[in-house]
Amino acid sequence: MEQTQWYKNSVFYQIWPRSFRDGNGDGMGDLYGVLQKLDYIKSLGCDGIWFSPLYPSPGADCGYDISDYMNIDPQFGGMEAFKAVLEGAHSRGMKVIMDLVVNHTSDEHEWFQKSRRRIEPYTDYYIWRPGKKNGKLPNNWDSHFEGKAWTYDEVRKEYYMHLFAVKQPDLNMDNPLVREEVKKIMRFWLDMGVDGFREDVITFISKKKGLPSDHLLPVYKGIFMYNHGPRIHEFLTEFQNDVLLNYDCMTLAEAPMVTPGIALKYIREGKGQEFSMMIQNETMCADCFFQDYFPRKFSLRRLKKAFRNWQEKLDGKGWNMLFLENHDHLRIISRYGNPEYREASGKMLAAMYLFQKGTPFVYQGQEIGMVNWHPGDPEMYEDVATRYYYAHHNQKASPRARLHKLWRCSRDSSRTLMQWDATANGGFTTGKPWFYVNDNYKEINVARQDGDRDSILNFYRLAIGLRKRLSCVRWGKYREYSKGSGWLYQYSMQDDRQRILVVCSFSDQTKKYKAPDGFYLDTGKLLLCNYSDPDPAVLKPYETRVYLW
Repeated sequence: MEQTQWYKNSVFYQIWPRSFRDGNGDGMGDLYGVLQKLDYIKSLGCDGIWFSPLYPSPGADCGYDISDYMNIDPQFGGMEAFKAVLEGAHSRGMKVIMDLVVNHTSDEHEWFQKSRRRIEPYTDYYIWRPGKKNGKLPNNWDSHFEGKAWTYDEVRKEYYMHLFAVKQPDLNMDNPLVREEVKKIMRFWLDMGVDGFREDVITFISKKKGLPSDHLLPVYKGIFMYNHGPRIHEFLTEFQNDVLLNYDCMTLAEAPMVTPGIALKYIREGKGQEFSMMIQNETMCADCFFQDYFPRKFSLRRLKKAFRNWQEKLDGKGWNMLFLENHDHLRIISRYGNPEYREASGKMLAAMYLFQKGTPFVYQGQEIGMVNWHPGDPEMYEDVATRYYYAHHNQKASPRARLHKLWRCSRDSSRTLMQWDATANGGFTTGKPWFYVNDNYKEINVARQDGDRDSILNFYRLAIGLRKRLSCVRWGKYREYSKGSGWLYQYSMQDDRQRILVVCSFSDQTKKYKAPDGFYLDTGKLLLCNYSDPDPAVLKPYETRVYLW
């Protein structure tokens, strides 16, 4: 079967299940709550849903530590509830993709429990090594969440590798039996009717032979020893040929530290294509180094360069995945916009990315302009990476300064409860919630915005609907203008039928404006604007416009 193309006409909505909606009143978001909100998701113009992990899990990393790949956690409603949601989504013309997390499992998974006891055939399902004679770890690699990448197991009397949390041991993908397990998982869900997978840190699954120490990097030691490793394309081609090409499905790869050139090794269209799309983080680094825990001043030029590179270098070769928020990043208005101009900057940021070529993803709460969470106590944070960071970094700083650093970097800001209305807990639950709701839920919620034609929510609906009517957005050519500007981002999309100009101000001041050469505003049709009285000669704070010729 040739690889599917339906995702190119789609807009996806990402659900973080435990914080989206509680349908049974136990305080935990669940699939009953999702079932109640399928019409809401459809009303946004979304054609698909990406679920973050729904599988049984001890919860060491909010579900990314999986203990059973072929089931749905009872706290989310179990398999019966999932099948109801799958049927409900499909009946509304929406696709469903699952999170596939196969770099690592939970240490409570049956495979790991048997592997640590050397029970065949599971003995080599994970990466085990003895310690060195001098008492040192097998190598000097770092984990991304909790210290070094090795933990000693008292049962097996060896160290196991975990590139993330201690309770997330890495699978040994060099073992063909492990790859067969992955294929069984894929077939199980695809046979049920799932439409594809978002594959978590999938470029980490091949480690360099011999697992040598890293003497180059001061932090994240080892990442170049396992990111895009020596057998990665062999493994992915095997998954494609043995499973994925037999189904009408799409695959979305999470790929840390990926550039357009590297991405094309995986997503170049034609024979040998391994993924439909890749999640890249270059457009999320306009205010940080590599990731949110290393902040720097926001640079619009840096952001534009990243978008430009991905639009231009993938054009005609591979397909972009477009996003501004997900469960691993802070709220975008608090990062690239301005909470003091929350509505204007939230709408501007929506237009900025929704009219580029690719498949857009909207993360729950993004469409109503949710902003970062500022808890008063570090103990309120749930995320394993945040807790480790607070305990082991900036120890000389004051507690207040350390807490403020968490406000700026913790991914828990994107995991607070979805704000449905102004009732207790933002309408998320009638019970005691598992986590916190942002204090601003009475002002920022779906109910308040649903009937307001000028709300961020209805701007997203308008923008997504407009995107779907414009062929040049999906099939046209991207061209950027004012590349050197530190406050103005404007680009055109053009095919043989139409041309649009997208104008975005990143300034909190009113600025004089002149359209690029060849664009005559008096002949263009203004399709979208976040102000009711636009002046062609000036741009108001965080103003955005979309013109059609």
